Amino acid sequence: MLRSVGQTRVTVSGEDPRAAELRAAVSRLRRELAGHPGEFPDRGIAEDELAVLAAMVAAGDPEIPRMRRSLLLIAGAIGSVSALAPGLMAVREAVDLFGEVPR
Repeated sequence: MLRSVGQTRVTVSGEDPRAAELRAAVSRLRRELAGHPGEFPDRGIAEDELAVLAAMVAAGDPEIPRMRRSLLLIAGAIGSVSALAPGLMAVREAVDLFGEVPR
């Protein structure tokens, strides 16, 4: 099926597949972070920014610049915890599905 420029695909449930991917990635990283036994100083920042991303997706129209800011804060907060790297990469890839920020 052909799509017009600017038109997004929709899942059977009527949800944008990019939003579904971001929701799943954020949920996974939140679970992994909650289950991680180690404490680190910026854990609260990562948890707060994951909550921000989850709220944006739930609202239905995430702002790309704000998503990227949250991603940077999360990466800065947990970037040194190698056990969380795959989950962080999945969130980054899901944010990238929404496109680039104009320069």
